[in-house]
Amino acid sequence: MNAVTEQSSAAALNAVDIKGILRMLPHRYPMLMVDRIVDIQLDRSAIGIKNVSINEPFFQGHFPAEPVMPGVLIVEALAQTAGVLVVSTFGSDSEGKLVYFMSIDDVRFRRPVTPGDRMELHVTKVQSRGNVWKFAGKALVDGKVAAEATFAAMIRDR
Repeated sequence: MNAVTEQSSAAALNAVDIKGILRMLPHRYPMLMVDRIVDIQLDRSAIGIKNVSINEPFFQGHFPAEPVMPGVLIVEALAQTAGVLVVSTFGSDSEGKLVYFMSIDDVRFRRPVTPGDRMELHVTKVQSRGNVWKFAGKALVDGKVAAEATFAAMIRDR
């Protein structure tokens, strides 16, 4: 294998496209909140991307004259990014399993997320014990924190 092939193989391991996300998560429209994983460090951290569009169904009612992405969906996007990290880390052992929220703590919303924004979803594993994982997450837009939270999830059989 030459250096270019090795480099592209390493990049493929550190990113997940939408097809990979659809294989790992059960979420579908309108609840899929992650478009791409641009960096993943197994058992440690991941960075996801959510491109926010005016075509999102929640903007019809939140708020029509001043569209703002609901904070709970920003936290959901962080959790889905963490879900991809968990499933990727467990590999084939995660087949037939789902990742469920257990708790959400210390949530702070710092600025609104609006149509046209590109959210970077940074999640870092704080700890894991068996099938329970705890994360710290931050959603950034243009390098500025839009929201942050700590949350826990459990991987279990469907």
